[in-house]
Amino acid sequence: MASSSGHKTLTVGFAQIGAESAWRTAETNSITDTAKKEGINLKFVDAQQQQANQIAAIRSFIAEKVDGIILAPVVATGWDQVLGEAKAAGIPVILVDRSIDASPSLYTTVIVGDYVYQGKADAEYLAKALDGKGNVVELEGTPGSSPQIDRKKGFADYMKAYPDIHIVYDQTGNFTRSGGLQVMEAAIKAVGASNINAVYAQNDDMALGAIQAMQAAGMQPGTTVKVVGIDAVHDALQAIINGTMNFTIQTDLIMGPPAFKAIREALAGVKLPKWIKADQPEFTIANAAAALPTRAY
Repeated sequence: MASSSGHKTLTVGFAQIGAESAWRTAETNSITDTAKKEGINLKFVDAQQQQANQIAAIRSFIAEKVDGIILAPVVATGWDQVLGEAKAAGIPVILVDRSIDASPSLYTTVIVGDYVYQGKADAEYLAKALDGKGNVVELEGTPGSSPQIDRKKGFADYMKAYPDIHIVYDQTGNFTRSGGLQVMEAAIKAVGASNINAVYAQNDDMALGAIQAMQAAGMQPGTTVKVVGIDAVHDALQAIINGTMNFTIQTDLIMGPPAFKAIREALAGVKLPKWIKADQPEFTIANAAAALPTRAY
């Protein structure tokens, strides 16, 4: 049977992490909308931030004999057994927006940005903005996830050249706006508002939550406290325009077309690269306004 696009009708399972941010919801929309457009029978599971739910979903997809599986892995480890089962069943697995710590033979490809580079880009901006010295609050993402691991590494590695820049408070906000708000409130109490010069958030939603906390405390995010994030979501670009945030770098969420293309190619016997890099332009006050109308998320 063929879809309206002329392709063979596919059945694809998609195990999504959850809906912890505007970025994540928009990624889900990209995949579900593309499936509708291409006439793909999509079996969608929201894992609600639980790896066990994703593993159960993958096993369900295998039992249903889907043609392919799309996985946004909640954490980097613990996938060997279930992905081995998918491989034994001959089902290609496409990882989107996060990589895993497992043999590359267990998945077809990963479509993701360079998260180490993203952390480095934030560090480079702050090092210049702070003139090489100051106190930074770091808001980390979900512990054990590839963006949390890699963005932390990229930031820390770059900052080794700046011994007068110190991380004075470091906690996870789990990539959520509410988490960023709570961690920033705790940081202000622990460190003191006057002792914080910058915030490094491993995604924009946490940065936006931190901005709320700082404003409530009478601080001036974007001016006396530099704020950097990652993802380039609509609200972050608006915050840059408003002057409450300074820098972000895009994590491409338009995963639908490349993910389904990868599945079709894998089924056709095409050997795909193990890493398909997503675009990641950078945004400051110089270009945020021009980019804002293009944000679908």
